[in-house]
Amino acid sequence: MESLNPFEIAQAQLDEAAAVLDLDPATHQLLRVPMRELHVSIPVRMDDGTTKIFTGFRVQYNDACGPTKGGIRFHPEETIDTVRALAAWMTWKTAVVGLPYGGGKGGIICNPKQMSEGELERLARGYIRSLGNFIGEERDIPAPDVYTTPRIMAWMMDEYSKMTGHNVPGLITGKPLILGGSQGRGDATARGAIYCIREAAKLLGLELKDGTLAIQGYGNAGVYLAQLAVELLGMRVVAISDSCGGIYRADGIDWQMALEHKKATGSVAGLPGTTPITNEELLLLDVTVLCPAALENVITSRNAGEVKAKVIAEAANGPTTPAADRILHEKGIFVIPDFLCNAGGVTVSYFEWVQNVTGYYWDLPTVHGRLDNLMTEAFWRVARVRESRNVHTRLAAYVVAVDRVAQAVRLRGWV
Repeated sequence: MESLNPFEIAQAQLDEAAAVLDLDPATHQLLRVPMRELHVSIPVRMDDGTTKIFTGFRVQYNDACGPTKGGIRFHPEETIDTVRALAAWMTWKTAVVGLPYGGGKGGIICNPKQMSEGELERLARGYIRSLGNFIGEERDIPAPDVYTTPRIMAWMMDEYSKMTGHNVPGLITGKPLILGGSQGRGDATARGAIYCIREAAKLLGLELKDGTLAIQGYGNAGVYLAQLAVELLGMRVVAISDSCGGIYRADGIDWQMALEHKKATGSVAGLPGTTPITNEELLLLDVTVLCPAALENVITSRNAGEVKAKVIAEAANGPTTPAADRILHEKGIFVIPDFLCNAGGVTVSYFEWVQNVTGYYWDLPTVHGRLDNLMTEAFWRVARVRESRNVHTRLAAYVVAVDRVAQAVRLRGWV
């Protein structure tokens, strides 16, 4: 039976790359597990006067290439295996783009939708106090992730600055602009994916103008994907979904109308002039590009054989299982793997960190230009390995990333 444990999937993907690279056993074993992880209990005074204990995690997967980097999630179903997997994928994500970082990730088991702003602030500050000496601008640099925001990052940065006795903007990225955030961070994940889609079309000889796009997940990344696909690539967004359902319109969906409808009703479902569609049906549409931008493990061995998209651009983390990867490859569907496709976010976070450390801030065209250069170079680096090794794109990306980290491990003398 196909495993859907995210960390087991991450390890299986690494194992496949290790075999292609003929990685020595010691390096392979070192890269299969996190180097460090911290479990913390965070007491928080709630608005009703009671104290609730929350469980939090921070995983530093590997720092051979530099300080670990990765987001912090607030989610009621957070697990340590999810955090481990995401930290592993962050290791490969920073490596495939060539950033001087390792991979990390954090999470707190909570339901932020049921918490007040004051409770969230106390939780965020408590989490940073619990991490203490575990993080820092030259050691481990967090960022926003699921259900965390620039405001929450500001609280965390402020708490750490209080602990150290001086302002430390480089501790954390994804901050508000006025506190040292970077221009271009808001749409960076989607913009990086759009650059990858553009390059994939060149490789495959696809015409994107008036091509069709289906997006599963209409959060931050999904909204910007829709906007930029229309504005930069001239595509038609024909299907959108969120956790409550989806919509379809062959002539195209106005991304702004869909966003306004979601803000007003809580979902894109029911937008006038569209046809209802389920999340499962959206994945099987005959479109030019399919963008899973929500959950992990949505394309599996059960439905991969029915996928009809020419390109799958994984804006979400871990949307495709290893078994599904093999099926998609056999069908000739080009997959832009998650840790390449959605690396725009961490790339602009890196830009933010560089600006914080140097105290010199860039304008928006500079950010966009440098992001385009790094994402384009990373895409073609992977494409060349895909061709030379005759492997599917995710395995090619793993080969590039794992080889870089393995070299750093060996040069440091760790194995």
